[in-house]
Amino acid sequence: MIQELFDLSGKVALITGGTHGIGMAIGKVLGKAGAKICVNDLAEDKLEACKAAYAKDGIDVYTLVFNVTNEADVDKGITQIENEVGPVDILVNNAGIIKRIPILDMPISDFQQVIDVDLVAPLIVAKRVAPKMIERKGGKIINMCSMMSVYGRNSVSAYAAAKGGLKLLTANMCCEWAKHGLQINGIGPGYIATSQTAPIRENGHPFNDLVMTRTPAARWGEPEDIGNAALFLASKASEFVNGHVLYVDGGILANFGYVKGENDLD
Repeated sequence: MIQELFDLSGKVALITGGTHGIGMAIGKVLGKAGAKICVNDLAEDKLEACKAAYAKDGIDVYTLVFNVTNEADVDKGITQIENEVGPVDILVNNAGIIKRIPILDMPISDFQQVIDVDLVAPLIVAKRVAPKMIERKGGKIINMCSMMSVYGRNSVSAYAAAKGGLKLLTANMCCEWAKHGLQINGIGPGYIATSQTAPIRENGHPFNDLVMTRTPAARWGEPEDIGNAALFLASKASEFVNGHVLYVDGGILANFGYVKGENDLD
């Protein structure tokens, strides 16, 4: 019975930008649970490389090129998935970008690009899949939010603005679509050990020291930690979880003032 709750056999899952890092970890976990995984990107070479990476775990991923910020392109891509794989049962709005530029130095065009990719694109893709989910009276939408959904940091104004907006967009999708049998939730990853964070995870790096001393779990998260959370939100186990952002952060938001050693009690 418990296994059936997490069984995704027969489900079609689209993970936007799921060619690497957290997106790929989510795709692999959902694929191992039985879902047919579809992944898009803008670059064919990334899609070819990701097919090989998924294949190492025995997952035959369906890949295609489309731009999540373009409505016509999204419609074309999802129509292709519907025709060749099946209707999308699980959408993970994972594609995103970040530009680390101080506010006074950031061109408005850069700010708008981050908003388009991180906030507008999830709306575009969700609007395309939601009507058919509503017709079937079921579906899962998972928006990749962030700890920046609730607090700011230096030089990530566009990213934080987008992720804060995505948190409330998730809530509003829930308010409008939950009555049709959809669950719309978010995941807020903490600091995760990926290839992109490798340079700042070295011992002695100031940011690594920050993460290790401020996170109660005293470690970086693994991509699989996010994948496991996505499995819960994509499965029957979360049927009454809606409009929620699940922060997978080792406790850093629970106690951002935590300092390893200083706050530990014997």
